[in-house]
Amino acid sequence: MMKKLLTLLSLSAFVSLIIFSAFLYNGNRASMAFVSVSRIVKSKTGIHLWTTKENLKDSNMLQGTTVMGKPPWKEIKTVQNTTQVPASSGKSLELCPETPPNLVGPLFVEFSTKRTLEQVREAVGGPLQEGGRYKPPECISRHKVAVIIPFRNRHEHLIYWLYYLHPILIRQQLDYGVYVINQDGEGVFNRAKLMNAGYVEVLKEYDYDCFVFSDIDLVPMDDRNFYKCFDNPRHLAVAMDKFNFHLPYNTYFGGVSSLSKQQFTKINGFPNTYWGWGGEDDDIYRRVIYSGMQISRPDSSTGMYRMVKHERDLHNEPNPQNPWKINSAQQNMKSDGLNSLSYTVKDVRRDRLFTMITVDIQAPPS
Repeated sequence: MMKKLLTLLSLSAFVSLIIFSAFLYNGNRASMAFVSVSRIVKSKTGIHLWTTKENLKDSNMLQGTTVMGKPPWKEIKTVQNTTQVPASSGKSLELCPETPPNLVGPLFVEFSTKRTLEQVREAVGGPLQEGGRYKPPECISRHKVAVIIPFRNRHEHLIYWLYYLHPILIRQQLDYGVYVINQDGEGVFNRAKLMNAGYVEVLKEYDYDCFVFSDIDLVPMDDRNFYKCFDNPRHLAVAMDKFNFHLPYNTYFGGVSSLSKQQFTKINGFPNTYWGWGGEDDDIYRRVIYSGMQISRPDSSTGMYRMVKHERDLHNEPNPQNPWKINSAQQNMKSDGLNSLSYTVKDVRRDRLFTMITVDIQAPPS
């Protein structure tokens, strides 16, 4: 009896061994039918790259299975909402750092060296796109900036400005465009109205969220003076050589300033009624204050500027009527600005270094 029982147990063990071997063989064949495939998976915390094992026949993801005690996927490092993808799959761009790495600080600026526009194109135009546009190739810029320059018959100053500013803006890793808003005709000049027209026109080209308004004759002396927007309207040109590198008075808002789209629309843009030289900067300052905002500034060392020396422009003489308008800034700001702007675009010219938009702003004769 015992002999029969032992024989039966031996036979049972042999059969079990055969079944297990067959199962193992089929399992190995099944595992060979899967390959590693990368998938992009979105979640609330960002975008992740998963490496999964998938069946060659039906490409269904193995869910809930493990191999040698490990899940069938591997998570790749995720930073902010971008993914570090292996080199073989290419690389997604991350946001540019808050502090650009290639800034140099104080700059040497001089206006004695004469250059042609073609020489400036060769010197600084390499990274630029047509129309004076630039995006950093190494990261996604945090700022979409339109630089708007009111202009008429200042071509020599434009060459200086382009030569110095493009390298600065590139090092600041801005997604930017340079727009020269040229007043058509020989009527009385109107700086603020040209800047309003520039604001409207550049938004037709790109979804800019920040606007830097700059006089053509001012060049910063430090590339840490960021041409971007802040929580409050920003006055950038706080220490010009013209004023012995001091702010001429506390409410001064002239030269170079930046406003976000929200800030600019909140003050109804700039006034359109300041013909000739003077007054519009002080009006703009009051618009900012009356709208419940404050002026921010860099320190006087970072905010240093050099001005190209020149005679006052023809048809831009001081207007004795302008100072009287400043006292009515709060009363007029809701009716004089973007909502009352009228102009006609006469021409658009795209150079490697800039876009020039010539506008007729219905200027009175000088």
